[in-house]
Amino acid sequence: MNQELQHTYANRSDALVVRNRVLRNTYWLLALSMLPTVLGAWIGVQFNFSFFSGSPGIGLIAFLAIAFGFFFAIEKTKHSGLGVAVLLGFTFFMGLMLSRLIGHILGFSNGASLIMTAFGGTAAIFAVMATIATVSKRDFSGLGKWLFAGVLVLLVALVANIFLQLPALQLAISVIAIAIFSAYILYDVQQVLNGGETNYITATLAIYLDVYNIFSNLLALLGIFGGDRD
Repeated sequence: MNQELQHTYANRSDALVVRNRVLRNTYWLLALSMLPTVLGAWIGVQFNFSFFSGSPGIGLIAFLAIAFGFFFAIEKTKHSGLGVAVLLGFTFFMGLMLSRLIGHILGFSNGASLIMTAFGGTAAIFAVMATIATVSKRDFSGLGKWLFAGVLVLLVALVANIFLQLPALQLAISVIAIAIFSAYILYDVQQVLNGGETNYITATLAIYLDVYNIFSNLLALLGIFGGDRD
């Protein structure tokens, strides 16, 4: 009986070590992924990059095709060092996609301040949600299906507003997106802690998308309410 208890304790201890290592590697790779994102955004601003400046429909199709191509490649290479390179390539691409919003915000006299505020707010949201996911005894796995459904609704609204261009709808999309992706941080971090996600590359991808969407939507809100043209 004592040997069985010792064996069980050893297995649990080994599993905990693995999960902590995956989470630690995820956080390191998440921090690293910010560098190509910033680089992509800077290059995009310099060259006025935009998929949507001509035909919004074609731009959306091109974006989805490239994004899902990256998702496929990351899934295929996630067990090798090449997966890290592909993920960083994806974050560079997402930086390019962010450049249109960044350029718009920089058109305000307080644009740089708004960007730093959005960055600080995103970092605070991430820190709070990741801490809750780490210390809370509550199981957040049940959130997954509801959050996924919420993302689908957001996507439909986002596509519709590309053509409708309704300010009120954009405002609602941004507020709801911040709430959904903040909750997704709880879910994704706890997935790693509970052993539901054992690959740090795919874990980083999930959390990166959470952070990216919180930042972009928070920045959009700040631009709407705090942008100063003077």
